Amino acid sequence: MDDRTRWLLEAPLNGVLLKLTAPSTLAFAVQSSVTLAEVWFIGQLGTSALAAMALVFPLLMLMQTMSGGALGGAISASIARSLGAGQTDKAEQLIWHALFIALMGALTFLILFALGGRGLLALLGGEAQLLDLAADYCWVLFLGGASVWLSSGLGAVFRGMGLMGFSAMIMILGAAIQIPLSGGLILGWFGLPQLGLMGAAVSTICVASLMSMLFLIRLLGSSTPAKLRRFQCQLSRSLFEEILKVARPASLSPIFTVATILGLTALVGQFGAAALAGYGIGTRIEFLMIPIVFSMGTALTTIVGTSMGSGNIRRAESAGWIGSIWAGCIAGGVGLILAIFPGAWIPAFTEDAETFQAAKDYIQTVGPAYAFLGIGLVLYFASQGAAAMTWPIVATVLRFIVSVGVAGIWVQVFGGTLQVIFTSGAIGMVLFGVLIALGLKLGAWRGTH
Repeated sequence: MDDRTRWLLEAPLNGVLLKLTAPSTLAFAVQSSVTLAEVWFIGQLGTSALAAMALVFPLLMLMQTMSGGALGGAISASIARSLGAGQTDKAEQLIWHALFIALMGALTFLILFALGGRGLLALLGGEAQLLDLAADYCWVLFLGGASVWLSSGLGAVFRGMGLMGFSAMIMILGAAIQIPLSGGLILGWFGLPQLGLMGAAVSTICVASLMSMLFLIRLLGSSTPAKLRRFQCQLSRSLFEEILKVARPASLSPIFTVATILGLTALVGQFGAAALAGYGIGTRIEFLMIPIVFSMGTALTTIVGTSMGSGNIRRAESAGWIGSIWAGCIAGGVGLILAIFPGAWIPAFTEDAETFQAAKDYIQTVGPAYAFLGIGLVLYFASQGAAAMTWPIVATVLRFIVSVGVAGIWVQVFGGTLQVIFTSGAIGMVLFGVLIALGLKLGAWRGTH
């Protein structure tokens, strides 16, 4: 067993979690600045561009959460469990399987969008120029989607080995390039072609390609616990299943999460372009808490997976509770600050009074519930490490039913307002976090040991 794996299994949990979380937090924080910068760039194009951004955001989020969350978490968990059990050869073979699954994921998304993507955008409220803007963005994104899936999968490989620092460094480099590149391609800076909203998609593909190349170069070297060796490219059904047994159920979570956003987007769209633009700003701002929550969650995937692989289930559960407490406090704090001081940040993205009011109503209703969303998200990732996804999936489905189903009935049947939609979303977040934590309390992970 290498020293890095031994440290994951024996060092004090708070110290391990902090050391693994710190570099990823910085990286995801910098990457979230890309999202915020793009909102600002696109906001310079007007309300129509912001509304189109709100339409494409759920599809972008679905691809990112499927590649980096569902599949990425499954990759990290399988490699962590293998290294925790001292099976380096198996970990190296899993890397090849992870790359193949990532490419298949990109192809699947492209085919699905080609078959019904434009119709979905129209169903969400896109029409005329708005629909064309959103469709052009999505075509670029999904045609070049292999780079996004590969960069997410390869980053997960390094996190599964506990090498958060290198993964973070590549992400920070990517963000440093993407912000000016997005600005140039969206607004025509630096002599680049002004592509509008589509420029954000072009920038995403270019940077993801660069990140994938850098990840591959490091894996071909000699300084990682597991390496990308040609002779380990021995594809087998059992190793595909090693990843997919977690990725399949885990994929339901981002699907229902994005279905929740899609449903809410469709409901909000009934109240006009300004409401849709304000909602789009509000949901993008949620990325302010994602850096810490996601980095803590991916760290827990590694810690829990390594602990489960070595047979130390008590350490795995302790890590889950420590991480969920941290995430709840931090995410809840961010949500409260955003809700209390809406005038300090919303005007940076729009000067339209109706759009401002919609964004303000959203964040002041949903912001206080971010604590429960943070708890649920980190335990979702931790549950991947334990290969115990039943409770997270049930919680995600319940969130969808409450956030979209209840809101939809209230709006369509009883003539509910925009505030009803936002309130249902907040209640869904609370139930999501509470239910996953309850599963851990009742011993959900012990059944997988």
